[in-house]
Amino acid sequence: MKTLTHTQQQTIEKHAEEALELLKKLISTPSYSGEEDQTAALLASDLNQKGFEVERIQNNVIARSKEWNDDLPTLLLNSHHDTVRATDNWLTNPFEPVIKGEQLFGLGSNDAGAPLVSLLQSFYLLQAEQQNYNLVFLASAEEETSGKRGVPITLDALGKIDLAVVGEPTQMEMATSERGLIVLDVTMFGESGHAARGEGINALYKAVDAIQWFRSYSFDQVSELLGPVSMNVTKIEAGTQHNVVPDKCSFVVDVRPNDCYTNAEIVRIIQEHVEGEVVPRSLHLNSSGISSTHAIVEKARELGVATVSSKTMSDQAHMPFPSVKMGPGDTHRSHTPNEFIYIHELLGGIQGYYRMLNGLKIPHWNQP
Repeated sequence: MKTLTHTQQQTIEKHAEEALELLKKLISTPSYSGEEDQTAALLASDLNQKGFEVERIQNNVIARSKEWNDDLPTLLLNSHHDTVRATDNWLTNPFEPVIKGEQLFGLGSNDAGAPLVSLLQSFYLLQAEQQNYNLVFLASAEEETSGKRGVPITLDALGKIDLAVVGEPTQMEMATSERGLIVLDVTMFGESGHAARGEGINALYKAVDAIQWFRSYSFDQVSELLGPVSMNVTKIEAGTQHNVVPDKCSFVVDVRPNDCYTNAEIVRIIQEHVEGEVVPRSLHLNSSGISSTHAIVEKARELGVATVSSKTMSDQAHMPFPSVKMGPGDTHRSHTPNEFIYIHELLGGIQGYYRMLNGLKIPHWNQP
């Protein structure tokens, strides 16, 4: 693989400086999920200043490469600009970008500010050269809450996408698969009665049996990439007072699907085994995976980039087209107080994206 020329390296370093300045502005601009209007305006302004037309769908920001050829495949560069809520354990103001040595502290600096600004600068770099694909950049909203006003409402406007690179902190390793998510509300029903006389049918006891099933059941199909489907009961509620046998018990189950099942198939299997009412909050947060022979995976092998499976979920869950997840930063810093990014990771992110995507021959994706 050819090394970067001196000119290319200088250009990338300049873009890394711009990425740092934009990241500081993003940190200074609160953007909790569902409240990202100010950072959307900031990103749209940056794109406008670079001469790009911007389409804004609520708090999602879309831009396309200036040269467009309908016969070419389309590459989507996506990351999110919303953040989780700041906790009380910060040692600095989470909305003030603070540099200490090589570290930049601030809410959203790692998840996903650094991947976002690195992808944006890569978008500027890549579209300035002739590529074998069209480019679309999407800064999405509500990723942290798996909201419906993020990627899902942009899919029609995006048009046909043949490959997506989703920016999340992976230390620039390439996640070629990730788990989905199903949240289940399960309710067991009984009959109330006086606890002293042991009357009624205790719904809480029925729930205990169901919870034991969730704890011990193993789905038959185990993914080579993602392992088995996992299920964890995370919340339970029952009863009105100490001397009344509860006639209803509700609990919540966090299910992380692998790529062997659809979300609907998993829910059906659970409903066949559990006596009570099993209601999924949604079925749209799917697991994802890409073929080991896809051009971008082969390019990763060529460059010596590690390919991994991801236990965390991203906007890939909403994407019906092939996608990978990679970006500067470390997932273990995400959602933590005193979140930070190493400044040199911005340069490494832009370099990594550019080397991976420049000249990449993307196959057209034919939807199944």
